[in-house]
Amino acid sequence: MLLQRLFGFDPSKHSIRTEITAGLTSFLTMAYILAVNPNIFSELADKGMDTGAVFTATVIASVIGTLIMAIYAKLPFGLAPGMGLNAFFVYTVCLGMGYSWQFALTAILLEGILFIILSITNIRALIVNSIPHQMKSAISVGIGLFITSLGMKNCGLVVPDESTIIALGDFSSAPTQLCVIGLILISILLVYKVKGSLLIGILATALIGIPMGVTHLSGIIGMPPDVSPLCFQFEWHNILTTDMILVVFTFLFFDLFDTIGTLIGVMSSAGMVKKDGTIPRLNEALLADAIATTAGACVGASTTTTYVESASGVGAGGRTGLTSASIALFFVISLFFAPLFLSIPSAATSPVLIIIGLMMFSNVKDLTFDDYTISIPCFITIIVMVMAGSISDGILQGIIMYVFLNAIARKWERLNPTIVILAIIFLLRYFLIDFLVSAL
Repeated sequence: MLLQRLFGFDPSKHSIRTEITAGLTSFLTMAYILAVNPNIFSELADKGMDTGAVFTATVIASVIGTLIMAIYAKLPFGLAPGMGLNAFFVYTVCLGMGYSWQFALTAILLEGILFIILSITNIRALIVNSIPHQMKSAISVGIGLFITSLGMKNCGLVVPDESTIIALGDFSSAPTQLCVIGLILISILLVYKVKGSLLIGILATALIGIPMGVTHLSGIIGMPPDVSPLCFQFEWHNILTTDMILVVFTFLFFDLFDTIGTLIGVMSSAGMVKKDGTIPRLNEALLADAIATTAGACVGASTTTTYVESASGVGAGGRTGLTSASIALFFVISLFFAPLFLSIPSAATSPVLIIIGLMMFSNVKDLTFDDYTISIPCFITIIVMVMAGSISDGILQGIIMYVFLNAIARKWERLNPTIVILAIIFLLRYFLIDFLVSAL
């Protein structure tokens, strides 16, 4: 069967309708990047980075990366230019350090090539498989709480507060009210085990938002902007400079552990992790991510990475590459229907992020709380992700604490060489790399 060869789809286990519905669900929770990315890069418009071209580059990079994930890795994950990584590109590399956007794109290209080399040599898979099983569960829990916090912030359910860090939002606000309505609606659908509950909830909530003045239809069809101003804009004369090496390493570091954290978290929540803690087709997924980053840089996109929002599609039943192929198809369609899909407000997708957080949080049952050499590192992993808003920092600090405590307790059998080396590198990252970046 063609679908089985291409996407790993087994008609005895999977449903075409479910896979496509899951793809649409993931796409709708990822689609915000098509509005947010051009907005962030508008900061560089006066430096010649065309905002319209950024929109098209974002779509192209997402399509390429997600199709590779669908056909090569055969996994239900969507890829797109990563949040956080795009902010690092604009606000740190370009505006903070004073480099050109062409310099930053060159760094992303080199990072992608290094990723490919690491993936081909199985080094990235070795890194992931060295992480203890309970730490992987903690990563899933942490990401679940992290995306729940994103959902609550996006719709105004919680707001920043100087005295308590965060506080409840204004429930008289229409977006907050719409999110609550959506959360109740989706919860009811899940209780009654309605197939496609998440997608139905998003669409229904968006429709309810029209009379509330939250959903605004701004058009239906428009031609995609020209991407050529950004294609292959590299600064080859700077590739061997110290500055370039530093920026490449920083991009590589952030991308590596954001991707690893997302893959571990989403695959754990989907039951794709084997009993021995290994993850099937992991290296294929990592290589797909690496190729996507490289291809994205060629069309002018910031670092392309696997999206944690893919958990929404997994939660809707997506299990094969057909889900990710569907995500890619919807990204292609979005090129011509950008005004329409961008009309879906974040208040309509926020309830899904909150519910997916619950689904991923369920992995907390795998944690051991009476052994502090395990429970403390797991807790650090979770709490840093949520409080610092950083998946990668949560993983880094959790692993450092895991190695430290188990070394103190002389539980050497738990400390494989890979995780010890990682902990040392992570310590250097905090005490050396941050110092160098601030010095520059």
